[in-house]
Amino acid sequence: MDLRKIKKLIELLNESGVGEIEITEGEDSVRISRESSTKKMVNKDEENVADSREIIPTESSNKKNQSESTKPPQKLDNGFDVLSPMVGTFYACPSPDEPPYVKVGDTVKEGDTLCIIEAMKMMNQIEADVSGVIKSIRVQNGDPVEFDQIIFVIDQNTNN
Repeated sequence: MDLRKIKKLIELLNESGVGEIEITEGEDSVRISRESSTKKMVNKDEENVADSREIIPTESSNKKNQSESTKPPQKLDNGFDVLSPMVGTFYACPSPDEPPYVKVGDTVKEGDTLCIIEAMKMMNQIEADVSGVIKSIRVQNGDPVEFDQIIFVIDQNTNN
């Protein structure tokens, strides 16, 4: 199920005043409830294992949705933290046999692609919020990342 659809469902739930909604799409099922503190996604293939994964806290998800696209990067020790906008898998390059988008020491401009985060089988390009030099890369290729986890630090104190 598409992350955008889940976010839209959360928005509709908050606007409507309905207490709970459950949607099944193919083998995926999403249940969103105001009474519960979390929203769970259970894949029916995994019912025997009873595997459920926490996706997004329901109570704070509306605030996250509103601030996600307009959130400025965070300043830390002469650099700006580029935060993961979602939970997923970090990929430094477009494919295994290609070089990474950026390395430490590379100069980037605002809007340049830094990496890909795979979430729910969708590849999401993550772009630089600011121009500068890549000061550090905080995750390795193939690592899982969390929402708001620091993935890059960009140093803006350069004469461009």
